[in-house]
Amino acid sequence: MRIDLHTHSTASDGTDTPAELVANAAAAGLDVVALTDHDTVGGHKQAIDALPDGLTLVTGAELSCRVDGVGMHLLAYLFDPADAELERARKLVRDDRVPRAREMVRKLRALDVPVTWEQVARIAGDGSVGRPHVAAALVELGVVPTVSDAFTPDWLGNGGRAYAEKHEFDPFEAVRLVKAAGGVTVFAHPAAVKRGAVVPESTIAALADAGLDGVEVDHMDHDGPTRARLRGLARELGLLTTGSSDYHGTRKTVELGACTTDPEIYGEITRRATGAFPVPGAGGAGPR
Repeated sequence: MRIDLHTHSTASDGTDTPAELVANAAAAGLDVVALTDHDTVGGHKQAIDALPDGLTLVTGAELSCRVDGVGMHLLAYLFDPADAELERARKLVRDDRVPRAREMVRKLRALDVPVTWEQVARIAGDGSVGRPHVAAALVELGVVPTVSDAFTPDWLGNGGRAYAEKHEFDPFEAVRLVKAAGGVTVFAHPAAVKRGAVVPESTIAALADAGLDGVEVDHMDHDGPTRARLRGLARELGLLTTGSSDYHGTRKTVELGACTTDPEIYGEITRRATGAFPVPGAGGAGPR
């Protein structure tokens, strides 16, 4: 089985619609794909309705978190999307995205970058606006060659010249909320140092004590030694290890299935989840 547990659609900051995403996942030879848009489940229904035979969809979201001043992302899988407490918390994060993006535009213009809010809004379309849309505007303007190059201290990286903070989850509270909604939690790209500061291993250990299920090890932003170190840490802490592409369509160069998750790990994730079921091919039954 080929299993990719971290992808994005136009419901947040990817360039594939949810329907296109599942079609492309099937074409890439995947057996399982997770749709994990930022702080939203808005793409799930379209993905389920378009799901091809032979492909299973794992519903999820990537939650924006901050601890001790450092940003981090938490992948939440197979939670109950109707859980009121978790939805209220996700809405607080989503509602702060537009003011944050506007502030980044203001800071960029103060740096003599001729970006406009109208340009960023056009790029975001119906998606939940975020830093990648501002980064895409920088690419359009020729300021940086790729979206990834915008996520540096010079531009939009954590603490960077045009960075702006937003409301984010406390990760310990996020773990609690997701678990209460029947979901499973995995720390996304925990050692992606080129994006900015990362949380120390002591925080990962504390999150494990609080109920964190796993860490994303095989990711394009982790080199070989980093992956080996994270696997060792996961063994010490009793955490699951996942792999995924973090696919954003044409917004990044990574392809679907670039990194994958071991089928046994996937099986354990589905065993732990009680909020929703994976959805098998051609529409399926949807999350419960």
